[in-house]
Amino acid sequence: MNFIHQKLQERIAANALRTLKSENNLIDFSSNDYLGFAKSLSVKEWVDEIAYSQKLRNGAGGSRLITGNSSFTETLEKEIARFHQAASGLIFNSGYDANIGLLSSLPQKGDTIICDELIHASLIDGARLSYAQRYTFKHHDLAHLESKIKNSQGNIFIVTESIFSMDGDHAPLKEITALATQYGAYLIVDEAHATGIFGKHGRGLVCELGLENQVFARVVTFGKALGCHGAMVLGNDELRSYLINFARSFIYTTALPPHSLYTIKAAYEQLKSSDYTLLIQKKIAYFKQLTSKLGIALMPSNSAIQGIIIPGNTACRQAAATLNESGFDIRPILSPTVPVGKERLRICLHTFNTDEEIEKLSEALAKI
Repeated sequence: MNFIHQKLQERIAANALRTLKSENNLIDFSSNDYLGFAKSLSVKEWVDEIAYSQKLRNGAGGSRLITGNSSFTETLEKEIARFHQAASGLIFNSGYDANIGLLSSLPQKGDTIICDELIHASLIDGARLSYAQRYTFKHHDLAHLESKIKNSQGNIFIVTESIFSMDGDHAPLKEITALATQYGAYLIVDEAHATGIFGKHGRGLVCELGLENQVFARVVTFGKALGCHGAMVLGNDELRSYLINFARSFIYTTALPPHSLYTIKAAYEQLKSSDYTLLIQKKIAYFKQLTSKLGIALMPSNSAIQGIIIPGNTACRQAAATLNESGFDIRPILSPTVPVGKERLRICLHTFNTDEEIEKLSEALAKI
C-alpha cells in the first residue's frame, strides 16, 4: 500500500526508522533489568523447584474470568499488595495492559484526565480510549497543573509517573498529592521505574514518601527491576472489583501462565531477601561522581536511568554506535519517542555492572 511505503520513507528520511535487534555480547547499560533478576540463578532455581513440585501446566487455558484464575494468583495478589502497603491489587498481563485497562475504564464521560506531558505511551493510549476530557500539564509544573484542575469538570484524575522512563527524574509527588487532596482529585501514579529501586526493599517512591493512603491508584510492573513479566494495579478493594468488571484489557485476554506467576513470586521473595536499593544506589552515585569529574553533562536524575542529550537523530545514533564499538550496549532514544532536539543516550545502571565497567563507560562517554 502506498501510504505504508510513504510513512516508512518518512521515518528513513528522518533517520528514525525502528528495527529489531537480536541479543549481543556487549556490556549491558541498556536493559531495564536494574537488579539483575532476569538472569538471576537463584530466582530461576526457586521457580524450577516450585514448578516441579506443583506439576506446573503450560498455560492458563482462558481468561481469569473463565478458567485462568487460581488460588495461587489471588494469594500472590494479596502478598504483593501487602508488600507495597496497599489494600488490594489486580494483576494484568503487562504494564501496558494495566495502564490501558485502568485509564480506559475508570474516567467516564464528563470527567477529566490531567496528565504530565511526558507520561508513558501506555498511559496516553489509555487516556485516549476513555470518554473523559483530556488535558496535559507541563512537566512537573505545579502552577500549570493547578490551572488545569481549576478548568476541569466531573471526577478529576491526575496521572503521572513517579520516575519518568526516558528522563529518569522524579515527579514532585508530595506537591502533586497536596493539590489532588486540595481539589478532591484522584491521583494515579505509574511506579514502573521506581519499583525495586526506591523505598524499603524497593516498595516504590510512593511508599518512600509515605503517600500510600493518599494516592488513589498505583501501577507496579514486573518487567523492569523484577526481571519478569506482568503488572499490578494497586488500590482499594472496590477499585479491584471495578477493574475485574470493566477493564477490557483484563477481561478479554488469556491469563498469565503459571510459570510467569511463579517467577513474579520468586522475584518478590528475592527482593525481600536483601535491600537491593542500597546496591543500585551505590552504582548510581558512583557513575554520577565519575561523570561529574569528567565534565559530562547528565540529565537531572537520581534513578537508575541516566541520560545525555545529543540533539539530532543522526548524531545520537552515531554516538551510540561509537559506544557499541567500544563494547557497551547503549541505545539511542530518538524523536519521535522524545521531542526533536531532546534525543539522548539512555544509560541504565544495574547492580551487576562492575565499578570497572562503569569507569570504562565514563571514560568512553568523555570522548564523544
